[in-house]
Amino acid sequence: MKFGGTSVEDAVAMERTAAIVAGRRKRGLNAVVVVSAMAKVTDHLIAAAAAAGRDDKAGALAISARLRHRHIDTAADLLDEERASRLHPTIHLEFDALDDLLRGIAAVGELTARTNDLVVSFGERLSSRMVAAAFEQRGLDGAHVDARMCIITDSTYGKAAPQEVAIEAKLHEHVLPLIAEGKTPVMGGFIGSNADGITTTLGRGGSDYTAALVGGGLHAGAIEIWTDVNGIMTTDPRICPDALRVKTISFEEAAELAYFGAKVLHPATILPAVQKNIPVWVLNSRNAENEGTKITATPVKCASPFKSIAAKKRLTIIDIVASRMLMTHGYLKSVFDVFDKYKCAIDMVSTSEVSISLSVDSTQRLPEICEELGKIADVKMEGNKALICMVGEDIRGHNGIAGRVFGAVRHVNLRMISQGASEINMSFMIDEQDVEEAVRSLHKEFFTDPDEKVFDVTARMQVAGKA
Repeated sequence: MKFGGTSVEDAVAMERTAAIVAGRRKRGLNAVVVVSAMAKVTDHLIAAAAAAGRDDKAGALAISARLRHRHIDTAADLLDEERASRLHPTIHLEFDALDDLLRGIAAVGELTARTNDLVVSFGERLSSRMVAAAFEQRGLDGAHVDARMCIITDSTYGKAAPQEVAIEAKLHEHVLPLIAEGKTPVMGGFIGSNADGITTTLGRGGSDYTAALVGGGLHAGAIEIWTDVNGIMTTDPRICPDALRVKTISFEEAAELAYFGAKVLHPATILPAVQKNIPVWVLNSRNAENEGTKITATPVKCASPFKSIAAKKRLTIIDIVASRMLMTHGYLKSVFDVFDKYKCAIDMVSTSEVSISLSVDSTQRLPEICEELGKIADVKMEGNKALICMVGEDIRGHNGIAGRVFGAVRHVNLRMISQGASEINMSFMIDEQDVEEAVRSLHKEFFTDPDEKVFDVTARMQVAGKA
């Protein structure tokens, strides 16, 4: 069971989390709990590390002091006086260590990726201890486990790759005995350590990944991702208030949506679950009675061609034109080698006889990338673009889908068009300013008469009844 930052943001949220876990325990289920840092804490720790790195020691320590007070106050609200007094020294020790680290960064005048990982790890280290204490107080036999003892990774600081064989062995060593004793293990997500015990992180959104790694390593019956929404939706409800909850979706569809802008899941979350064929549930800690979305290996047959529409903004299109060289052996490799050199991921590719068009979401190294590409081709950039991705296993079985898609957005200028090799997504690029209009038009076209086996239509019917 993974609980995100909003599910542990304060004492009230932690109480809800404890009640949800208690409900699972009453059903006779063993639970291993993975928690994120309290909401916004990771952002503040990143800011503190950056401030120290530019020699703003006072600014860095001020951020740490505010976080210290927040954690102490939350512990006081969450726990009885005796348990709070036992936990307070641990919180102070952690923040003393953080302050020493920030002073060291400021003294050296340099923030390395390795040191940054150590700074941001404090969020999960603290939240997991607080949640474990809350569980203990509420009769759940909470037992804190330092995730760095179990989540073994390589040394790619900032986005470390987990070593799954080693992780499974460590989970069997440190976590299984606690479960056998009837305890509820609690660990921080997002953080791990390399073979030398040096702290690493799995990248933003990595708590989902931790949950999947733990679930896979323990061969769990299910992996539950508890967040602040009712599950995967047909699109962003802020754009379409009549968006529907998707009851069930395949791993492949969910992974496509996660990569192309749906914020509910981290893309890599799916992989350990797919490998072990473990169902993943996306659930709402603020509405625990809701059934959420079940993600399974095999898709349910659906009368609708699409399950969901995702939008990814802040993209840049790069047009590469080299009419004399396009068909030359090795030309495409030389283009992609440039992106590989700067570790710049490509979202979408479209080619013609004389040009290659690419979309990327990282702008950090674009000047250098374009300068290198300019040695072999003419290069143009267009910013403020967005990618619309429509995902569904049943695109294959419907004739005329492309006509309906492009008919629905005929009033919007399309820039690049792609249908994935997996044949479960149809994507195109548009101007950022047209995203909401395009999504609303597509949603109206494809989700007016939804399949009740796959989509939760009751909420829409209730809204219609009230209207």
